Amino acid sequence: MVGRQPTFAFLRAPLDNAFVIIEDDPPEMFMKQAAACLRWVQVNIEKVSYKSLSKTARSVLLCGMLVWLVAQTVDASELKKQTAAAFDRYIAASGARMQAELPNGPFLFVDTLPEERREEAYAQLRAGQILVNPVHAKAAGSPMRVPGGLIHDWIGVAFIPNVSLAETLAVAQDYDHYQDIYRPEVRRSKLLQRSDDNFTVFLQFYKKSLVTVVLNANFDIHYERLGPDRVVSDSYSTRIAEVEEAGQADERELPVDGGHGYLWRLDSYWRLEEKDGGVYVQLESIGLSRSVPAVFALLVNPLLRSIPRGVLTDMLGATRRFVAKPDLKTRP
Repeated sequence: MVGRQPTFAFLRAPLDNAFVIIEDDPPEMFMKQAAACLRWVQVNIEKVSYKSLSKTARSVLLCGMLVWLVAQTVDASELKKQTAAAFDRYIAASGARMQAELPNGPFLFVDTLPEERREEAYAQLRAGQILVNPVHAKAAGSPMRVPGGLIHDWIGVAFIPNVSLAETLAVAQDYDHYQDIYRPEVRRSKLLQRSDDNFTVFLQFYKKSLVTVVLNANFDIHYERLGPDRVVSDSYSTRIAEVEEAGQADERELPVDGGHGYLWRLDSYWRLEEKDGGVYVQLESIGLSRSVPAVFALLVNPLLRSIPRGVLTDMLGATRRFVAKPDLKTRP
């Protein structure tokens, strides 16, 4: 096993008329209670009605999250070859779709909407909203599956008024300052190498949700101009390693493609377009993490989906703030 055993200071999860009580229990007792909790989920999962959060539904949700947290925190999860190969196929299908859109297809995802809805979406963007949608790549008309893994594919777009494409591009390529622009999600950032429109970048990610996760990641990034008013970029992770004891004297990396499987791959696709008195910024992010046991995937997956959506929204919002006011990155 990798990592520390979790401890909980007085957590009570109501299970009908019973309680699971964990008060800094030793690991063996914790695992026994988690196993009992899982058995209860298996028996009661079909009783949940998501139209109303009943007591039973809340109990199943909390219990399922408890067991999943145990699995994520205690057990290591190595990336399997079949999972990595399936993700590569997903990326290939997504890349084919993107290439078909360029240069004469819809540049932004809102351009694919029916005319009335498209006009409404552009009005929302110019009013300051950030629009985010899930994406599902398909093969032969069917959703693509990734055995042993979860795909997190989201696309979002924001509008930055009264700025130029050059100003926006300057922030997008200012990798040494990503730790300022995108904090707290990005703790450290460094441009390792640049050759014309090709960049090699290091980022350290930080995310605190049910557990605290720190990841060291390297990326290869390529930019391309499509005429005077458009720029696209593709970013591919080349190395992601989980960090234990981050910021401590005994900080260390876990093996690449090992750790707890919070994030194995992360590819990002940016599109910038100058029009309507400003710049539209679109980001599609495709990540790969470990899968969730089927017995409570229905309960946990909504949370897993919400995290990358929130991160993408925050990134677009931070990009807009720093392009509009680039002096922000010099402030404490």
